[in-house]
Amino acid sequence: MNALSLMSRTARRIEDATPAHRDRAVDGLRALALLAVPTGHWLLGGFTRSPDGALHNASPLGAFPGFAPVSWVLQMLGIFFLVGGYASVLSYRRRKGSTRAWLGRRLARLGRPVLGVTAVWAALLPLLHFGLGVPVDTLRTASTLVVQPLWFVGVYTVVTALTPYCVRAARRLGVWAAAPLLGSVAVVDLLRYGPYADAVPSWLSLLNVLPGWLFAYQLGVSWGEGRVTRRHAWALLLGGAALFAALLLLFGYPASMVGVPGEARTNSHPPSLLVLALAAAQSGAAVLLRDRIGALLRRPALWAPVVVVNLSAMTVLCWHQTAMLAAAVPAAYAGEVPGLVGAPDSAGWILARLAWMPVFAGLLVLIGRYARRFESPWTGAGPARRALAGVLAAGFGVFALGLG
Repeated sequence: MNALSLMSRTARRIEDATPAHRDRAVDGLRALALLAVPTGHWLLGGFTRSPDGALHNASPLGAFPGFAPVSWVLQMLGIFFLVGGYASVLSYRRRKGSTRAWLGRRLARLGRPVLGVTAVWAALLPLLHFGLGVPVDTLRTASTLVVQPLWFVGVYTVVTALTPYCVRAARRLGVWAAAPLLGSVAVVDLLRYGPYADAVPSWLSLLNVLPGWLFAYQLGVSWGEGRVTRRHAWALLLGGAALFAALLLLFGYPASMVGVPGEARTNSHPPSLLVLALAAAQSGAAVLLRDRIGALLRRPALWAPVVVVNLSAMTVLCWHQTAMLAAAVPAAYAGEVPGLVGAPDSAGWILARLAWMPVFAGLLVLIGRYARRFESPWTGAGPARRALAGVLAAGFGVFALGLG
């Protein structure tokens, strides 16, 4: 049996196993948002090598600010939170036990993979340094990259826990339940970037973390409750696009949706009003395109990859940086390697990095074969093993955050 025939049969089996009520459009949007995370990190993240052989983070956006629109396309966390809210309200409505039990199951599903990747890296650090001589600075760079996408899981855990309150707000206010969240972020941005910015403490920006990411989640909950119409979707798309343009052209917001080394301001950590404007426009477009996406994914060849990505969602999120590091850390011993190790400041680097992308994807698939077990319930792990995993994860967090 050739590969094409095997893929066709697998796609057909997945198609036959899909329930008729499955919302393919929402699953497709989730898969698209998921794949945008590794694509963005792999494309917009690079490494420089110091004389001692250590790796340090760098970004092509520092040398190519004109690439900022690429980050607008790849910043799809608004879509992820939107479909997360939509899926959560449907799951919440179908729950058979208590709200507490429902939350416990969903939060455990998020927590297991995070605990797994951090515990594994905690065990790897001494082996890499003392056994293979990897410089400490390289390990700090690697740890920072591994932790980088995990903040999202923490925020997503909090907003998931707020689902019952989001449902109540959606039933009372409909799509307008998200408006106070937008207003809250706007007020904080006015304080930290306005005429009195010098008198505002830096920690004030942290007030944007919860409302900034809850905004799209609340829109998703309202959508799941049937309170987002096509008229609302058009308003979100056009209003979000207009606000996005105004913030860029009139109010001096940074063009990049990701942090750029050396820049004083960043849009995503914590989210600025620009992030919410983009999320609103993306959410409106998603609602408007839902039927077309659903019809497109009736094709088994397109539907099968969506299912595979969704089944491995947390593995992709937690381990994609490890896949890139699996290529970059050994390559550092050879000196500068085009597109992998070396300043990302030329067109040649960009072309070489594009050539490396399939390698990263292949490494992620290989790692995922073993890492996916962390997504399933840890039925074979007793209390001692779970406690050890917790201790290792905590130690890795301390190292990665520079607290140790």
